[in-house]
Amino acid sequence: MKIDFTKNNDGLIPAIIQDNVTKNVLMLGYMNQEAYAKTLETKKVTFYSRSKKRLWTKGEESGNYLELISIKNDCDNDSLLVQVMPKGPTCHTGTDTCWQEKNTQKYGFLSELERTIKNRK
Repeated sequence: MKIDFTKNNDGLIPAIIQDNVTKNVLMLGYMNQEAYAKTLETKKVTFYSRSKKRLWTKGEESGNYLELISIKNDCDNDSLLVQVMPKGPTCHTGTDTCWQEKNTQKYGFLSELERTIKNRK
């Protein structure tokens, strides 16, 4: 996968975070080359925080990690679709998504049931 981190002057590219099961978009973050490499290495999604000016692994304080399933680049190689298995709420406000939406499938409780079963293993 060839990703062009040089298209923007700051070396950051958008990373769209999507739940691998429900396919809902959970959040948008930014990655630089170092955050991308750390994500691949640890299998926990890491961003470059523009406000903190450092690498930031989602869940490092809350424990609500985003477990990496896959990463795909777009046709211009300057943005990412990161598919994850969230280990709790994604947003720092405590909601499932950063758009204050529930992260469920359209067909009711199936994603919640699947998540409960996986967590009990």
